[in-house]
Amino acid sequence: MTGVEALAAYADSGSARVTRYTVEQGGIATDGLDAEELRRWVDGHDPRTDAPRGRELRSPHADLILDGTINAPKSYSIAALINDDLASEFEALQDRLRTRIITTWQRELNARRGAGGSIRERLHRIEVVELQHRRSRALDPHIHRHLWLSVKVLGEDGKWSNVDSRVAMKLHTLINAEGELAARTDPEWLEALARNGYTLDGEGEIAELASAVRPLSRRSNQIEANRAKLLLGWRSEHPSQEPDHDVLQQIDRLAWAKNRPNKPGVVDEEEWELLIRDELRAVDPALLIARPPTRTRATAIENVDRDLLAARAIVDADSRSTACGGRFSNYDLRAGATRAVAASGIVAPRENMQELIDDVVARGLVHTVDLLEQEGDRPGHIKGYMAASTVGLKVELAARYDMLTRTGERVRHEDIVDISRETLPRDVTLDEGQSDAAAAIAGTDRLVSVTGPAGAGKTTMLRVARTALERQGRHLVLVAPTKKAASVAAREIGATALSLHALLADYGWRWGRDEAGGEIWTRLEVGETDARTGAVFTGPRRFLLRPGDRVVVDEAGMVDLHTANALAVVAAETGAGIAMVGDHLQAMPVGHAGAMACMTRRATSVVELTAVHRFRNPEYAELTLCMREPGSHDEALAVAGQLDERGSIHRVADAAQARDVMVESYFRWAATRARVALVTSTNEEADAINEAIQERRVEMGQLREQRLAIGQGEQRLLEGDVVQTRRNDRDADVENRALWTIRRISGSDVELVALGDSGDRRRVSLEYAADHVHLAYASTVHGIQGETTDASVVGPGVDASGLYVGMTRGRVHNEAIAIARTPAVARDQVAASMMRGSQEVSIDDSRRAARVELGRAARDPGPQPASPLEAQRDWLSQAARTLLDIDQREADAAARAHGRGGAANTSADLDDAKERLLARYQLVNHQYSVRVGRAEIGTVGARVDRSRPIQGASVVRGPASDNGLER
Repeated sequence: MTGVEALAAYADSGSARVTRYTVEQGGIATDGLDAEELRRWVDGHDPRTDAPRGRELRSPHADLILDGTINAPKSYSIAALINDDLASEFEALQDRLRTRIITTWQRELNARRGAGGSIRERLHRIEVVELQHRRSRALDPHIHRHLWLSVKVLGEDGKWSNVDSRVAMKLHTLINAEGELAARTDPEWLEALARNGYTLDGEGEIAELASAVRPLSRRSNQIEANRAKLLLGWRSEHPSQEPDHDVLQQIDRLAWAKNRPNKPGVVDEEEWELLIRDELRAVDPALLIARPPTRTRATAIENVDRDLLAARAIVDADSRSTACGGRFSNYDLRAGATRAVAASGIVAPRENMQELIDDVVARGLVHTVDLLEQEGDRPGHIKGYMAASTVGLKVELAARYDMLTRTGERVRHEDIVDISRETLPRDVTLDEGQSDAAAAIAGTDRLVSVTGPAGAGKTTMLRVARTALERQGRHLVLVAPTKKAASVAAREIGATALSLHALLADYGWRWGRDEAGGEIWTRLEVGETDARTGAVFTGPRRFLLRPGDRVVVDEAGMVDLHTANALAVVAAETGAGIAMVGDHLQAMPVGHAGAMACMTRRATSVVELTAVHRFRNPEYAELTLCMREPGSHDEALAVAGQLDERGSIHRVADAAQARDVMVESYFRWAATRARVALVTSTNEEADAINEAIQERRVEMGQLREQRLAIGQGEQRLLEGDVVQTRRNDRDADVENRALWTIRRISGSDVELVALGDSGDRRRVSLEYAADHVHLAYASTVHGIQGETTDASVVGPGVDASGLYVGMTRGRVHNEAIAIARTPAVARDQVAASMMRGSQEVSIDDSRRAARVELGRAARDPGPQPASPLEAQRDWLSQAARTLLDIDQREADAAARAHGRGGAANTSADLDDAKERLLARYQLVNHQYSVRVGRAEIGTVGARVDRSRPIQGASVVRGPASDNGLER
C-alpha cells in the first residue's frame, strides 16, 4: 500500500496532512506530512528529500508499516458525542496513551545486526504517523486512532535498517494492556466521568451508557448488510472490476444513509451528529439528559493485595499461552500484571503505578518455572516461562499414564471382519486402518490411541468395537469433551454416550475458579456434602466402571490436561482402560492441550487412520491429508498451489470484502437448500457476519420482526434464525454448541428445531435464550468442530486448526479466503496458516522449543572474546544451540512416528550433519576442558572466566525424560 492509498483508505475527511511523531531516547518531536511526503515515508524514504533509508524493500511481501490501534469501549465514543467536556477529556486520554505507546516502542523494540541478524541493535529513533477517526467504516460513533510505525528505524549505531517485526508483534499484548490500564485508572478521565455523572462497570464500559452500545452495533450490522447488497449490485454492473476508493466511499455512505431521514448522499458533520443523537434518543431519551455529578471511588495503591494481583497476572499469561504449549514471555507476564492492576480499582497517574506493576511481575515469577534458567538474560519476547501449576499438570499426567501402561493383545482381524459384516449396512465396510483400530479398542491394552484426519470414519469403526467388547462381556463407555459431541457420537454409533465431565462428576470431581480466576479441580469423598447441591456424595451411581471396561473418549484432541488427569485417576481406581479417539490437529481444548498426545506417547497400541471417506471428490480427500500437517513451508506452499488451481482460494482486497464474500456464500448455498459452514477467526467477526445475514434475510422477507426474543449479548433473535445454544440444560434437553432453527417465539419460551432434523424439537425459556442462545450462521472453529456440511468457507486470519477444520467440513465444496493483492501472496498466506508449531507435550519439549526460539532471536552483544579460548567457548555454545535445534526436530519426528505406529523418519542429511557436528563438538569440548584445567594460560597470560557456562551444552547428554523436571 502506498502512502497516498493509505491516506485515502483511512482518512475521515479531505485532510491532506497527517501528524508525524519522531521519538528519540524518549523525547518526542512532531511535524506534518502531506500526501506526497506520506507516500515517500511509507515507502521507506526520507519524506523531505526522498533519500532511501537503508536497504530498499522490494519484496511484495515486505511490511512497510506496522499498524497499532488506540481503541476504547464503544460507550466512550457515545459519551464524547453527547458531552463536549467528555469529548475533550477523551481526546486528552488518547493523547497520553499515544505518548506511552510510542515511547514504549522506542524503548522495547530493536533492529538486527550481524550474520543472520543475531545481534540485537537498540533503537535511537523511530517515526510514527497518527491518523484520527471519529467514526467506524459504517459511519457510527467509534473514536479511535491508528498509529503507523515505520519499519525503517535508526539504530544506536547510526544506521537505518528494519525493525524486528517479530518482537513488535509479540509486544502488542503489552500495548493492548496499556490501553486497558489507561481507560480504567487514568485520574483525569475518571474525574471527568464523575463530574458528568458517569461510572465504569466491571468490564470497563461506562455503566450509564452501556445499554446504547448494542442497539448502535445492531444498526452498524444493518449497514453492513446494506453495503453487501450495494457491492453485489455494483459488481454485477461492472464485471471483472474491483471498486476503487471513491466507489467504496460512496457505497459506505449510501449504506449508512439507507432508511435514515433525508438519506444524505454526503455525510455532513453537523447533520451526522444530529442523526446519531436522534437514534440514541430513540433507544433511551434519558441518555441525552445531563446527569448530576457522582464521586470517584478508588482503591489506594498501598491497600491492594499484591500477591493476589500476581496470581491474576499468572492466570492471565497462562490462559493466553495455550497455543504455545503453556509457555509465555516476560512481555506476556507484564501484560497480565498490567491488566490485573487495571481491574484493581486503583485510580492514579501512570508513573505512580510502575513500581506496583514491577512488583506484581516479580511476585508472579515466583510461581513460574524458568525453562531457560541456564541461559541467563533473554529478550522480553521469548516465551521461556511456564506457570508452575501447568508444569505440575503436565508432569502429573505423564506419571499417571506411565502407571496405567500395560501391554495386551488385539482382537483377531478375522473376528473384526465377521463382526463388521453383522453390524454394518451391506454397503459399508471397514478399511484396514478402521479394522486395526476396532481390534485395538476391543483388545486388552490398557491405553489405546486412535488418531486420524477429518472424515476418516472413526465413528463407524466404534460401532464394530462396541460389539466386539460386548461379546467379551465388557462394556464400552463412550464419552466426549462436550455433550453435543457425545450426542453426535451416540446417534452414529447407536450407543449411550455422555460428556466426559458428566462421567467425572459422577465419580465426585468438581471444578471451578479460585479468587485469581485460575481453574481448580477438587474431589468429593464418599460421605462428604456437595457444597453446590447440599446433597451427600455416596459414590458413582450412573456410570459404574468395572475392570476390563473400555472408556472411549471421542474427539479426544479437545480434552484438556485437567480433565485428562481426573479421567486417569478414575481409570486407575476402577481398572478400566482408556482409548482416545480423535485428532490433535483439529480444534484445541479451551484449556491446555496435549492430553491425547501425552497418552499416545505411552500407549502400547497406537493406530492411525489414513483413508478419508467424507468428500465427494477423492482427489480433494487426498489433498486434505497433505493440508493436515505439512512438513515445511515449501510443502505447505505446494498444497496451497493445488488449492488455488482447484479454485479453493478466494482472494479479496480487505477484511470488509472478506465479510461480504462470506455473507454472499450463505445466500448462494441456502438458495439450493444446501448447508454451508462459515468459519471465522474470532467471535466478534462471527457476530458481525451473523447479524449482517439476519438483516439481509429480514429485508428479503425470509424473517419477520413481529415476534422477537433477546439473545446472548442482547442479540435480536427472530423466528427462522439459525442459532446455537451455549449451555447444557438437562430440563430443556439442549446441549452446549448444538445448532437449531427458531420455529416459534411465544410470550414465555422459544421453540427450537434441530438443524437437519425437523422432528427434533425443544423449548427453552426466554431467560435461557437471553443468557445462552446466539445467532449461528457463522462461528469459530470450536462452534463448527464435529459438523459435516455441504460446503464450507473459511475466513482470513484463522490458525492451522481453524483452516484444517474449516476446509474439511464441506462434502462438496471448501474454500479459504485470503486478503491479498496477488495470487502468489494469497497462496503464501494460506500456506502460512497451515504451519503448526512443534507439539510440546512434556516439559522437555517445552524447554527445547524455548531454546530453539531463543537461538533464532537477536541478542544483546556480549563482551568480545578476550582470547582464543573464549572464542572456543563461544563456538561450543553456538554448536550446542544447533544440536538442540536438531534434537527438537528429531523429537518431533519421533512423536509423530509413534502416533503413526512406525519408526521415526528423519532425513539422512540431518542425521549426517548431527553426527559430524557432535563429533566436532566432543573434540573441541575435550580440548577446551583440558585447557581450562590449567591454572595459567601462558599464551594469553590470563585466567579463564569459569563463571560463564557453555550455553545449552546439556544437549550432548542422552535422551531426556518425558516427565522429569530438570532445574
